[in-house]
This record gives sequence, C-alpha cells and structure tokens, in this order.
Amino acid sequence: MKLKDGILKVLLLAAIIAIVVAASGCAQKEAPAETATPAETVETEAAKEIVIGVTDKVTDLDPSNAYDFYTWEVMNNVMGGLMRYKPGTTEIEPYLAESYEVQDNGKVYIFKLRKDLKFADGTPCTAQDVVRSIKRVMEINGDPAWLVTDFVEDVEAVDDYTVKFTLKTPVSYFLALLATPPYFPVHPAYKANEIDPDQTAGGVGPYRIVKWVRDQELILEANPYFFGEKPKTERIIVRFYQDATTLRLAVERGDVDIAWRTLTPVDLESLKQNPKLKVIEAPGAYIRYIVVNVAMEPTNEKLVRKAIAAAVDRNDIAQRVYMGTVEPLYTLIPMGMWGHKSVFDKYGDGNIELAKELLAQAGYDENNKLKVELWWTPTHYGDTEKDLAQVLKEQLEATGVIEVELKSAEWSTYVDYLRKGAMMLSLLGWYPDYLDPDDYTTPFLKSGSNKWLGNGYSNPEMDELLDKAAASTDINERTKYYEQAQDILAEDVPIIPLIQGKLYVVANKDISGITLDPTMIFRYWLLEWET
Repeated sequence: MKLKDGILKVLLLAAIIAIVVAASGCAQKEAPAETATPAETVETEAAKEIVIGVTDKVTDLDPSNAYDFYTWEVMNNVMGGLMRYKPGTTEIEPYLAESYEVQDNGKVYIFKLRKDLKFADGTPCTAQDVVRSIKRVMEINGDPAWLVTDFVEDVEAVDDYTVKFTLKTPVSYFLALLATPPYFPVHPAYKANEIDPDQTAGGVGPYRIVKWVRDQELILEANPYFFGEKPKTERIIVRFYQDATTLRLAVERGDVDIAWRTLTPVDLESLKQNPKLKVIEAPGAYIRYIVVNVAMEPTNEKLVRKAIAAAVDRNDIAQRVYMGTVEPLYTLIPMGMWGHKSVFDKYGDGNIELAKELLAQAGYDENNKLKVELWWTPTHYGDTEKDLAQVLKEQLEATGVIEVELKSAEWSTYVDYLRKGAMMLSLLGWYPDYLDPDDYTTPFLKSGSNKWLGNGYSNPEMDELLDKAAASTDINERTKYYEQAQDILAEDVPIIPLIQGKLYVVANKDISGITLDPTMIFRYWLLEWET
C-alpha cells in the first residue's frame, strides 16, 4: 500500500460496497399551533431518539481491555482516533488529526491535532491526552494491546497539538491501526495503570454516555462539545436482549426501532413480510471458525486436527444452520479481500474417508475412538449457535471414530476459559479491527499476538512471514507472504475456518441513515427519522 495526499487507499475488497438506506414515508408532522397537545409532545420527543435492540453485550468501556465487536461499536460512537474510516467507504481520513506527515522511510509519523477537541464534559483534549491514553494501553497490556505494542516503539507529545509516533519497523497499514479503539484518547478520569471497565467518561466522539446498566440498557446523548457535525438524532437508547426471539418480538411490537445483531435467518425472512419494517442486507467481512487447542491432548496431534478439518462440511452448515445467508470459507482471510487463498479446500467438505484415514494414522478407529469436547456460547452469536454446534457434532461423529461432547458457557465465562486455554475445540467469530489481511492472520497465528485465543499455537516460520508482510509496502509482495502463511495454516490447523457472513439490519421503515460498509461500524450519529 502507498500513502497519498493524506488518505490511505485501503485496497481490500474487489468491490467496495456501501449501502446507505434512505427509507420512504413520512413521520407525523407537528401541528402549527403554538401549544402542542400531549399526544404531539410525545411524538416530538420520540423523534429525538432511536431505540436499538441487540443480543450482544458491552464487556467493558475501557479501550485498554475491550476486544469484542459490539463494545468497539459503542466506542466508535463515543470516542474517536487520529484517523477514521470515511463512512460508507474503506478510505482512511484524518479525524482528530487535521494533517500528518511520514518520515524516515515510514518509521516516523507526525500528526497535527485539531485545536477544538474536547471531551464530553468540556475538558480540552490535547496531544498529552493522546500520548497518555496510548501509553496506558501499552502498560496495562490487555487483549487489544498488541495492536499498539507490536508496532509502536514510542509515542510522544512534541507540543500541545503535535503527536509523534516512532515505529519498530515500517508498517504499511499504520493509519488503519490508528482508527482502532486502543489508539483513542480517553478522558483523564480513566484509572492510570489499571483496567477501568465501568468508566463512562469516554473520549472525543459524537455521543456521550449518560447511563449504562450492564446487560440491560445503554443511553447515549449528543456530545455538546463535539467538534464535528451534530448527530442526526439527539438520543440513542440501546437495549440488550437475551436471545433472538425476544429481540424479534421487540422490533415487531415497536419496542425498538432497529434490531441489529443478531436475528436468526428464519426471523429475517419473516420480518421481510412486515410492512412497517425493512430488512437491509450487505456483504460483510466477519468470519466464523473453530479454535483448536494445539497444547491439549488429543488435539495436540496434527493428524487429529487435519481429520477434524476433513470431516467438517461447510456447505451443509451454510444451508442447514444459516439457510444460505452465509458462504463457506476455506481460509481466514475473507473472500473479496486481496491475499485470500482457499487453502482448506484440500480437505474437502465432509470428507469422511480422508478423515478416517488420518485418524487411523493417528491410532484411532471404531474400537479406539477419538473423544473431543466442542464448546459454544448460547447468546453472543445468536440463536443459531446451538444448531451450529449440533451440526458440527453430527459431522464429526459421521466418521464413526470421533465422539463429541458439547459444552457451553455464557460469554464472559467463555472468554475467560478461552484465554486460559481451557477449551479443546471452541466456536468463535471475528469482526475486523482494521481492513487488511494482517488483521485476519496476525491476531490468530503470530506468537504473542494470538495469546487471547489460548490455543498454544506458535510457529517461527509463520511469525517471519507475517512480519515480512506487515513491513512491506508492495501489495504483490505482501500477497505472496499471506498466501504462504495460509498454506502453513492449512498444514498446522490451529484454526478451522467455517463460514463468512453478511450484515443484516431490521429497522422501522421511516428511519434513514443506516450505512453499512465492510468496516462493519454502525454509525449511530447518522441515524434519523424521516420527516
């Protein structure tokens, strides 16, 4: 990739897809009378807010530790970085910064900040706050810290409005990293050297947090000190639901105006028939996969891991579990992104004979069966997760040699088990931190960066390839390195890719401003009622 005129053109998808939905129809207009009736007052107040329903959770509100899709979505609405993705595109542009320059062959970046930056309580945000926040992430060293520590040698405030980064080596996608929460400046109220999970002071963003009841409700209001364009809607209320069924009922009743993550394929088909609602679909860059613990018996045996990969039938999963709303995926890098190579297709789909042959080589047969545990979590990925686990169990047991015990845990416990390396096989999903093949390889496959997976995988050859790919600015050279890394992935099998999904939003037909693009950032500040 090459830097030009302050914009990093992210050459990621064969076709950049941005869908901006402008619904037809009109909301009720206010009467011209000087004094509104009670009914009209209610309508006016309702027009100032939009209620969003999700089955996701906010884990914590600290960028030093939060590393999950939905929490990052919230952070992107109440915080921001020096750079951002231009809405509806995959272009990186200055945000809290007004300009930047690159020096020393890509090892030094110098950013000039806007001079009108303030936190949500009016406290000025300066270069010192940017540096303090980033160094805090490095010192706490939580799950997302690698996005900083793997690349940044030092960060310093040259003056109140100038930030200087010195990188360990040139990184072709550094500007994209700056658009991720670990680089966001946070309010001084955050504890200096420890995780502050319940802190709501936020950063510099279009909204501020006025209320958060964990797993129940999150209320955001427009930040009066925000430097940019005022949000289209004054108040956003997010309500958290236990499952897809209750979320569907909520959007049908009008308890929520938007249902976003996650409804089942059956729900989506049914809601398409509701004249009061609209279902918006767009290609997505999220993937699902099985994490294989290479440090735990019996999956520490490579032949066993290959046999499991051969027994998996992605096409069956796509149809039976997801009703064709997803695509089979044979590597970690999504289809449509440069560097993609379908390396797991060498195992086939539901290749029972190959699976049995590999198991026999590992010493397993009908009289000496391979016993494995497959973990799943009930709510985080929606109501289809139980079905996915059951179908995978059936596929593996179709060998006649593998016995599968299904185990489940709620998301917070699940993540804890994952980090500790306590699960043999576990179902997980990935949403992009930044749009680059590196984000679909380094966090999973590079020693240290993949510690959050807890699967014990490390390969020096893989590490070297990923380092070379990150340092190169030649897209053809980088593609070669990523293809080689994917070949090793298919040989070592520390992860088994399953499917690539799409984005779906169900909304009241009179809401506009729903912008979906490959970044998968839902920008609440663009939402509004049609008038």
